Amino acid sequence: MVLETEPLPFGQWLPEALNTWLQVVGLLALAALLLAFFIAAVRNGPVRALEITLSGLGAALGDLLRISPRRVIALARLSIKEAIHRRVLVAFGVFILVLLFAGWFLDTASDEPARLYLSFVLTTTSYLALLLGLFVSVFSLPSDIQNRTIYTVVTKPVRPSELVLGRMLGFGAVGTAMLAVTGVVSYFFVVRGLDHTHTIVASRMTPISAEEDGGFRGQTELASNHRHQVFVDANGVGRTDTEQGHYHGVRQEGDQFVVTPPIGMLVARVPIYGKLAFRDRTGSPIAKGVNVGEEWTYRSYIEGGTLATAVWGFDNLSADQLAGGLPIEMTIRVFRTHKGDIEKGILGSLVLRNPQTGKASAARNFIAKEFTTDVHHIPARLSDADGNPLDLYRDLVADGRLQVELQCLQPGQYFGMAQPDVYIRASDASFTQNFIKGYLGMWLQMMLVTAAGVMFSTFLNGAVAMLATLAGVIAGFFIPFLQQISTGTFLGGGPVEALYRIVSRMNVTVPLEPGPGTTFINMCDQAFRFALGKVLAIVPDFAGLSNVDYVAYGFDIPADLLWTHVVKGIAYLVPIFIAGFLFFRTREVAR
Repeated sequence: MVLETEPLPFGQWLPEALNTWLQVVGLLALAALLLAFFIAAVRNGPVRALEITLSGLGAALGDLLRISPRRVIALARLSIKEAIHRRVLVAFGVFILVLLFAGWFLDTASDEPARLYLSFVLTTTSYLALLLGLFVSVFSLPSDIQNRTIYTVVTKPVRPSELVLGRMLGFGAVGTAMLAVTGVVSYFFVVRGLDHTHTIVASRMTPISAEEDGGFRGQTELASNHRHQVFVDANGVGRTDTEQGHYHGVRQEGDQFVVTPPIGMLVARVPIYGKLAFRDRTGSPIAKGVNVGEEWTYRSYIEGGTLATAVWGFDNLSADQLAGGLPIEMTIRVFRTHKGDIEKGILGSLVLRNPQTGKASAARNFIAKEFTTDVHHIPARLSDADGNPLDLYRDLVADGRLQVELQCLQPGQYFGMAQPDVYIRASDASFTQNFIKGYLGMWLQMMLVTAAGVMFSTFLNGAVAMLATLAGVIAGFFIPFLQQISTGTFLGGGPVEALYRIVSRMNVTVPLEPGPGTTFINMCDQAFRFALGKVLAIVPDFAGLSNVDYVAYGFDIPADLLWTHVVKGIAYLVPIFIAGFLFFRTREVAR
């Protein structure tokens, strides 16, 4: 799983985020007050404008402080009935229809079928939830105003803040119910779609001689477009090899061999990450590995057949964690400068080293597996390069610290890796709970879209409100890209420079010639980047709220990340509600 930025601990993230939030909200509130004062001053003069602004501010605060939960709940129930009347259940029908035909297109012969199934159902659910929140929220209030049915509500003792909050909560409740039902259906769809077993024909199992400790070896019959190699010991207990991200337990019962359901397919790994450092081809420490020419600089590469090494340093390891050995998993990339032997793959080595004494284990050679998780279980008892016995914890761990060194052994070939690509696998968390946590991110996205749709619909008609909300959602999914433009780190410059390069057919890596034209282009781009940076400060990071990759790639969603997402969602929902209330309060229909 690509993890370009490691999540900060919640306690470390919260103070800085809270400070930023207070600054942004404070500036927006100040800008709104100044704008209201300016409009009132144009119409009534500065003295009267100050009185109008202060009285309006006091009335708005009083409205917010006197919100009645009973009336909000009643309005939310009315919004739920309205949403059902608008046939929002069609979205659930579409989802079920998609699942009915999904089995035709999901390839169970892929290297990671669990990832394929989970990515499909979670992504589909996410998009349907966003569309549901969008269409339910943006057309309701403008339609009521146009049809004048809103007067049956505002003529009763209902505050504008209660009406806006009731709409948001009501439509959000509908989306929540839809997400809950689709989540249950998705869970059983994935479990049932991936569940399979194999049969073993006893006559095709080859006995192992007593000199080799006895037992049987062979292979399973074909099932779900794959088969496994099987080993059963002399006690009649064994397992298959790992294929498509899972394996099966095997036991002998008389003359038959019984295969268990798949193990390790639907998991929630709890990884222990280390700090990555590099050594160059001479063995000297360097900041980064080799750049092989890829535009995406997430991974650095080490040169094969040299002393170039990637070193991961792990801290706070305990004897209990290593009592049964060291489970290491990796997802490295290979860059070939020549074809080599494609069938054999690229050879690499893995070494464990004591960072204090320098004592190291014998090299463990392996064939690099691209685009899939390569699992290595290092036993608690191992040996050094001279064959001397070593104890994993006592000899190789110093004050809880351990180094894992990775090399590419074939000249002319390169291994690419990033810090999260090699990790120690701790005990797994519950997949079911992780699946539910994945849906929490979708729920936050849906609530933000619903709240934004209601907010825009308080002063825009339905079609324009839909476009405004959709624009915010699209911008929210491209926050990392837009941040590169706003900070000036995007290759090719800002929009004016990019336009100039397109017209003049200039390569993006060629610097602009100094001169008045270049100065003007830079000034325009700086102004654009400044404005874009301010806009990005208030646009919700929809992509950042998604936990789909964690669930699909089989990693447990950290509690710190979950709390960060929840606080982010609340931090956006509160200003959106207040803005919607203020916009609606200025309309004549709300008075």
